Amino acid sequence: MTKLNKSRVGKKWLSLFCIIVICILLNILGTRINAFFGLPLYIDNIGTILAALVGGYIPCVTVGFLSNVISGLFNGVSTYYCVITVLIAGIAVMYAHQFRRLRIQYILLAILIFALLGGGLGGLLTWLINGMSFGEGFAVDLAEKINSAVPMGYFLSNMLSTFLVDVADKFVVTLAALILYKLLPNRLIEYLRHKEWYYISIYKRHDKKSSIRFPLRTKVALLVALSTSLVAASSIAICVLQYHNSTVDEFTNQARHASAVIAKHVDGSRIDEYLKYGEKAKGYLKTKELMQSVSDSSPEIKYIYVYRIEKDGTHVVFDLDTEDVAANHPGDVIPYDTTIEKYSDLLLKGKDMPMDITNNQYGWILTVYKPLRDSQGKTLCYVGVDMSMSELREDEIAFLAKIISLFIGVLVLIRTYAVWIAERHFITPVNSIADAANSLSFDTPLARETSIKILNQLDIHTGDELENLYNAYCLTTADTIRYIDEVQRKNKQITRLQNGIILVLADIVESRDQCTGDHVRKTAAYCGIIMHQMQKEHIYEDKLTDQFVSEVINSAPLHDVGKIKVSDTILNKPGKLTDEELSIMKTHTSAGGEIIDKAITTVGEETEYLTEAKNLAEYHHEKWDGTGYPEGLSGEDIPLSARIMAVADVFDALVSRRSYKEPFSVEKAFDIIREGSGSHFDPLVVKAFLDAEDEVREVQKMNMDI
Repeated sequence: MTKLNKSRVGKKWLSLFCIIVICILLNILGTRINAFFGLPLYIDNIGTILAALVGGYIPCVTVGFLSNVISGLFNGVSTYYCVITVLIAGIAVMYAHQFRRLRIQYILLAILIFALLGGGLGGLLTWLINGMSFGEGFAVDLAEKINSAVPMGYFLSNMLSTFLVDVADKFVVTLAALILYKLLPNRLIEYLRHKEWYYISIYKRHDKKSSIRFPLRTKVALLVALSTSLVAASSIAICVLQYHNSTVDEFTNQARHASAVIAKHVDGSRIDEYLKYGEKAKGYLKTKELMQSVSDSSPEIKYIYVYRIEKDGTHVVFDLDTEDVAANHPGDVIPYDTTIEKYSDLLLKGKDMPMDITNNQYGWILTVYKPLRDSQGKTLCYVGVDMSMSELREDEIAFLAKIISLFIGVLVLIRTYAVWIAERHFITPVNSIADAANSLSFDTPLARETSIKILNQLDIHTGDELENLYNAYCLTTADTIRYIDEVQRKNKQITRLQNGIILVLADIVESRDQCTGDHVRKTAAYCGIIMHQMQKEHIYEDKLTDQFVSEVINSAPLHDVGKIKVSDTILNKPGKLTDEELSIMKTHTSAGGEIIDKAITTVGEETEYLTEAKNLAEYHHEKWDGTGYPEGLSGEDIPLSARIMAVADVFDALVSRRSYKEPFSVEKAFDIIREGSGSHFDPLVVKAFLDAEDEVREVQKMNMDI
């Protein structure tokens, strides 16, 4: 890479970096201003919306994501709201064009969507993160007032209040971003708009025949979304499971520790005394106080008790009062609960019981039983500790909401950059090459030169296989154009050679007929005049293509080639021909057709040129009314080229000097042609011929016999 290119690349990314940094600082500054004045808003999206206005998706989404990450360094919860900011960033870019044009209705609509994301989705996220609570603050106070005025419940009133607060917030930040944007110099805005990262282009194929039904951009976006979603879903599931297991392990260890402490201070030799006398027994109250202090040491400990498990039921040794359940008295026998019933075989044998989690009338409970044994290893009773797991669900939901929000924010960021990279380094280059290929034209030297310029102007430098493909395509196209130029040069030589041979052949035939002069050249000129006039008047426009006109003009000199088979005696007879001689003379049409047929056989295929040459040679003496020769064709059954030649041939014969006649005046010749319209000649051909009278006179004058 040259120093100049490196410098350009450096400036390109420096400008992107500057936009991101400045807009992040604006977001942070907004939050600081909000905190300083104690406003009930957030004012944390000014930079995000401004980035959308000046830079598009890449800086905008990056600013939204990083702003929350940086804020999370000081307030950990802020990081989990990145999903809100990246979604707001995407909406801001979608409406950026309308923002720049200050279309009020679209600005208000965007603010409403911002508020739905920030207040609606953000409020729901707050509720989940705070353990099914909205916490405290201005929005919560407003919710209480709303609920007092219109009872709708805690959740709905808080969601409505957060939405209303967010409407005000998004109005302020949008207005601030628009003011800052309007203060920016136009030169700076135009400079940034031409940067490679400005927008992910929305490429549309204008070719109606395009077979694209599932654009590559969509495939890339879906692939990135699917792959990252699968990774995210797996990661989230693993994280939540790990969080659950680690919390259960923590509660289990805490319960075991608590039960071990209690078991250490319960006098096993006095269990029977405790069962019989209860609080009157020696040391009972002291042990109960210890149990109470252990219970008070952790809010997660819900119940602590000491039971002896017998076949007739559970014998209460120690039990503590709680807020919702009164304690059982020492010596009471109560039925087995679900946990004891599940492990009754182990407990009756005095064995250890595994940790158990149940969901019963007492709530979601984790239970640990610690056996209290004497010196001989006999189990005297069990110390039970029940840990409340109800808060774990709220914690898990909050954890799940946080991690999903964070992952979605990361996924949007990854998707934005992935699609941008694919867009800039693959999709756009491929579509540019495809568009250039569709627009290539090789018809003329100018078109070919323009085609090469179009390809070279793409200037694709992706540094990978695509660049190799582009270079190979450019090289192949250049070689193809050089080959076409060479082929066309050869074709022109062949065409000139062909026309030269035709004229030589026509001259050979003409030299035998001492009466015709420059007949073949003049008839070709007349045919050209007639056909061009017919094109102007849109006569037989479906047949009179430029190629047809060219073929007829070039093959016109061969219309009398059959005369080469007519003897000189008949051909140059100064007087009127006898009927027999006339019959022989008429054979020159069929003879001409046979000569051209042999040429077609020699070439191996019937070309347009030879086809028209055959039509001219064989049918130029046919008449519109069917009285001509050699086949007596009529109307449009006569080939168009032959009908045109019929007019040109007769006119030239009339105005030319022959050994057996003097030339007619041009006026007389025009009258004869006019009189033959509809009988001898095609009326439309005659019309075009007469309409081009000035051009016909000019050709006739230039070739007039002296």
